[in-house]
Amino acid sequence: MTRMPPREAARAASRPRRAAASASPSDQDIYDRMISAVLDHRLLPGTKLVEDRLAEAFGVSRTRIRPVLVRLANESIVTLTPNRGATVAQPSEQEAREVFEVRRLVEAPLVARFIANAETADMQALTRCIRDEEAARGAGDMHRAIRLSGDFHLHIAERSGHGTLGGVLREMVSRTSLILMAYSPTHGRASEDATACGCQEHRALLAAIKLRDAKEAARLMDEHLRRLEAQLVFPPARDAGPDLLDLFGGAG
Repeated sequence: MTRMPPREAARAASRPRRAAASASPSDQDIYDRMISAVLDHRLLPGTKLVEDRLAEAFGVSRTRIRPVLVRLANESIVTLTPNRGATVAQPSEQEAREVFEVRRLVEAPLVARFIANAETADMQALTRCIRDEEAARGAGDMHRAIRLSGDFHLHIAERSGHGTLGGVLREMVSRTSLILMAYSPTHGRASEDATACGCQEHRALLAAIKLRDAKEAARLMDEHLRRLEAQLVFPPARDAGPDLLDLFGGAG
């Protein structure tokens, strides 16, 4: 039997790995990557999502993209408009306020359940989230800071042991990212002020969690979410304009 030269053998051995690496992504993979792009602020509100371009980017057929967009639309991350296609959602002021209302209702019981289940590794994970968020804010990388802030809340949800409420919060965190992109004021203040506003509340919340004080942790969570909502800046309502009958009626 003729033996394959070592170089050719190495190439042959690498082929299965390359094939696996280039395998078509699952629908869940596509969904997860699009959600990550929203959370990382790489997909901004109003961005048009062209199905053909997405299919090419993911290396799949267009028929694979459509169900993912429908799923994202059901979660209010994407807006599907007949004859116009899909765009990243642009939440209204009412939708933004509803999201924060739902988060206040959901996160108090989640943090209480987290306290009942949390282990040392969970406390360490939350500490890392805060430390990394502080570093991102200090560097002026507000997109990453917002993502890490969401990770802090999501870790609490994931380790709470309540799958249904955790699923609700995952959707709310994605929608919160869109809301912060659309309505957060310009981050022109000093980075240490931003850190104080954003991270000290997480540190206070973590301190209550470490003390296993569910009541105080729920209070701090509610206060934290209310402050985030209070910082949003909504554009003034547009004037509907003059009544056309008043404007043109009787003109001669």
